[in-house]
Formats: sequence, structure tokens, C-alpha cells
Amino acid sequence: MRPSCPTLKLREAASMYFTLLAVFLVILVAALQGTDRREDDFPYKVPLDPRGLLELSWNVSYHLEEVHFQILAKELKYGFLFGMSDRGGFDNADLAVLWSDGLQSYFADAWSDQEGQLHMDSQQDYKLIGAQKATEGLYLLFKRSFGTCDPKDYFIEDGTVHLLYGILERPVPSLQAINVSTLRWKGFQRVQLLKPKVRIPDMPSDTMTMEIRAPNVDIPNQETTYWCYITELPDGFAKHHIIKYEPEITKGNEALVHHMEVFQCAAQFETLPHYNGPCDSKMKPERLNYCRHVLAAWAMGAQAFYYPEEAGLVFGGPGSSRYLRLEVHYHNPLKLKGRQDSSGIRLYYTASLRPYNAGIMELGLVYTPVMAIPPDESHFHLTGYCTDKCTQVALPPAGIHIFASQLHTHLSGRRVMTVLSRDGREREIVNVDNHYSPHFQEIRMLKKVVTVLPGDVLTTTCTYNTEDRTQATVGGFGILEEMCVNYIHYYPQTSLELCKSAVDLGYLRRYFNLVNRFNDEEVCTCPEASVTQQFSSVPWNSFNREVLKSLYDFAPISMHCNKSTAIRFPGKWEKQPLPTITEVLRETRPHCERGPGHPPISPTLVNLDRSATK
Repeated sequence: MRPSCPTLKLREAASMYFTLLAVFLVILVAALQGTDRREDDFPYKVPLDPRGLLELSWNVSYHLEEVHFQILAKELKYGFLFGMSDRGGFDNADLAVLWSDGLQSYFADAWSDQEGQLHMDSQQDYKLIGAQKATEGLYLLFKRSFGTCDPKDYFIEDGTVHLLYGILERPVPSLQAINVSTLRWKGFQRVQLLKPKVRIPDMPSDTMTMEIRAPNVDIPNQETTYWCYITELPDGFAKHHIIKYEPEITKGNEALVHHMEVFQCAAQFETLPHYNGPCDSKMKPERLNYCRHVLAAWAMGAQAFYYPEEAGLVFGGPGSSRYLRLEVHYHNPLKLKGRQDSSGIRLYYTASLRPYNAGIMELGLVYTPVMAIPPDESHFHLTGYCTDKCTQVALPPAGIHIFASQLHTHLSGRRVMTVLSRDGREREIVNVDNHYSPHFQEIRMLKKVVTVLPGDVLTTTCTYNTEDRTQATVGGFGILEEMCVNYIHYYPQTSLELCKSAVDLGYLRRYFNLVNRFNDEEVCTCPEASVTQQFSSVPWNSFNREVLKSLYDFAPISMHCNKSTAIRFPGKWEKQPLPTITEVLRETRPHCERGPGHPPISPTLVNLDRSATK
């Protein structure tokens, strides 16, 4: 038998290597230069500006911890900027910029200072993949890692991201010559960038659809409009399971329809007047305020929402209202006139009921003025509890499984987080939004299902900013009052519908007595006055602020462990001690060490006549 030849094997390996390399290069060139662009490559899409001239598509690689961006500029002039910032401001922003000096085009990673002046970033973390002209405009492809360890870069994390855009209408000699404060067309858009990768279940053969649309709405030429529309289910509509829903946006209005929700009305009313008009109109029937049970919620940038294969949301049948309310939020900052819209949400439902009914449970704070935020606060925290005592008595032995969540505050909310604790230790975050905006609320599928067992604790903490207010902001239903809620979507459905808390009223009275005793000013937080009036009488010096914070951190709570009938489960729920948490979760941001200085950098030259790579 002839011995093997090492030289021959080496040649074969080298030949195979170069063949694979050639194939890879062909694929790479085709990806960058091909005109056949698959939407599957960038499944998420949102218009950036109200005119729809800039359109963003993106994809997420959790394995590589990268986001791949594709921007379509439909009418390119001299470039544009795209980026991220904490709340949508253009100062201290993290930006990717394409600009032209009139002869050539350039791309670079940049940041803006407090005056809006742009600077080249010494660490170029927006990586250009390619640029290509097409009949519909210019496509610019680039990517960014979630975390870059660059102090000038925005850390991309779960929750809401404020995306910035700006359009350059004249040539600029350099990046440093750009000042975003002088741009005519600029703004921001809110999206959830890090979409969870969920398995899309198969639809059953008997799946039916129903479109809930507000017909022929003349979009008002004002910046913000909430439009309400009442419709009803057919007579004798039997019990079904909603298993999916998705948006239906009137073509051409993609940049104006900001978010939509479908609510089911309270079953106590046999009839409701049909209404199609602004939600804040004086002509709106009072009974529409009783349509608050959420069936579906969509916000810009979201795709279809799927229920787990083993569960569905009940609608129709005995004991439920036939009436549904669609609410559409139109965002029209350019005050465009003459736009007509019939957008809405399409429900997918089946009569073949799944093994489990999905339920919606409220976590957080009770809607009560005993929970208040002093004025002129930048980061004030309030926490609501779903205690171990409540979950022990109300949940089934095998627990419940949370698969989606909708966070909710009013106008001063800036951050919301719900954490699951077991045996005194924080185990996992159910949902968190560090850049929460009350103007961007959607039901978000979780990355992983969270199981809650009897005896577990669910803690919901909200952070508020009241720097623009001169009076205390109390809890309540009004838009200038506050809430702190997480609507969790779970299965199997239980009779526990509300698991929330508030500080014990007796301890709050002690606080008001303390204010009366230890303030030199003539103050009367009088007991006969309402809690709201007493808070309005507090002089908000540092002492009164710190004592209120301490009260909320340590005082006993009144626990609302309520059934859907608004009746509490049996037990003692007043003056309950706060749950004991002995171990908290660690922050998951990347660990960054200072490395050597970066060499001088220059922008990337971009040839817009053909694909350009970095």
C-alpha cells in the first residue's frame, strides 16, 4: 500500500482554502453590489422623518451583539446624519454621518457637543458596509456593536431607543463644519431596536381575521391627535382566542401613524354609542372611558404580535362586551393638510380554543395620591410591590408564565423596571426600559418566558422627572397625575387581575405631621384637607424631600391583591412590611478597560456611483 503524501495533502488543503475564499468574496461582492435586496435581511422598518424621505431598516445579531442598519435616502441632497441619544436631544449625541463637500462624499462616526457642533470620534464604531444607488434612492449600509466601551457612544440596550436624523441641504467642507442646530430638517424617532427573536408559530387552519379600522379619518393639521373609533362584534359572537395581530397602515401615512391600541369595553353596558372622532373632544360619549381592557397595542417599528402556541386571548362569548374601541395616535409635526387615513389593527383569531387562556395582570402602584413626586426632581423613584403573600394565595402551584409586557406611566415617567425575586434574591428582570417614553407604549414580547411561582415577589420601580413642575405630582388617572404600571401578559389565566401596592395612609399622615412640626414657615398640611391638598402645601426643601423618599423606601404598604371583581383575596393586606430582598442583580453593561490612545483618524471616502466598502 502506497503511503500518503504530506505535500499532496497540503496542496489539496490550500486549493480548498482558496476555493472557499473565492466563493466567500463572490458572495460578499454580490451582497454589496446586487440590486436584489431581500426584505428578510432587514425585517424591521420605520420612517425616520415625517415626509418619509429617510427610511430605516435593521436587523439584530445577538450572537455578535451587533445591529445592522440600512438607510434608504429617497431624495439625497448633500448627505444626512443618523444616531442615538438618551432622550432624543442633539447635544451629546452619538452619530453616523454621510456628507458631501460638493465633489466627493464621506462617511464617519461622530459625536456632538452641548452646542450641537460635530466632532470626529477617535474610535470609529459605526462600520460602513456599503453604499449603493438604486431607482428608489441611495442605500447606506453600516453596523454598530451594542456596547463599544467608547464614552462618546450610546449603549444599545433593551427598551426604547431615541433615533436621531438630520438632512444636509448644502455641501459642507468637513464634518467639523456641521452644526445640527442650524439644520432645517431634523428630528427623532422612537423604536425598540433590540427586537426579541421569537419562534413564529403556525396558524391553525380555521384562523379568521377581523380588521378594526377607523374609516376615512381626515388627519388634523396639528402635531398630536388621538383618534377614537367605536365598533362592535357581530350579534351572538362566540368565544374565540386571539392568536396574533398586526398593523394595517394606509399607504403613504407610515410616517404619521405613531401607535394604535384596541380596547374592549366594559360588559356592564348593553349599548354604546358609535363614535368616530378625537378622543379629547367634548362630543365624545362618557361611556367610552369604560373601554380600557387592552386587546392589542402596536407602536411604530413593531411587527406582528404572536401568542404562544398553547395560549390565546379570549374575546367574545358570554360575559364580555361586544364593543371595541380603536385609538390611533397621529404624529404630524409638519402639520400636513389633506391626509386621509383608514389605519387600524388586524386581529387573527380562532374558534378552536387553545389549552390556556392568556391573562393580563396589573403590577406596580395603586392609582392613589398617597404616592407623589416632589417638583423639580430629575430622578425620583417610586416602587410598587406584588408581594410573596399575594402570589402565594393567588397563583396556581405550577405558577404562571409571562410572555409579554406593556410598561405604562404618564408624562413625567423616564424609566420603568419589573424584577422577579425568589427566596429574598432578585432572580431576573421581567422587563426594563431605561429610556422609557410615555409617548411610545407597546406590548412587547419578552426575549424569554418568565415563570412566576407562588411565593415570588414582583417589584416594579418607576423613575420620574418633574424639573418642569412647581407643584407635587400625585398618583391618579389624570394625565398630569402619575402612574407606575406593568401590564404583564401571561398564561394560564388566573383570577388575580391586580397585584399592586401603595404606602400606608397612616404613615403618610405621620409625614405631614412631621412637616408641620419641623418647618419654620407657617405651613398647614391639615388633616381635614385631601391628600392632594396636603401635598400642595408642603414646602419642598431638602429635608422634606429626603424624608418623603425614606418614607416610601421603608414604610409599610397597603397591598391590593385583587380579583377581576375588584374584591381582594382573603387575608390581611393593610400595614404589610415591604418584601425583604437580600441580594440584588448586578448590572450587565460590558466591562471596559482603558486601552492605548487611538491614532489620528480620517473619514471614509464613499463612491456613490457604485458600492463602497470600508
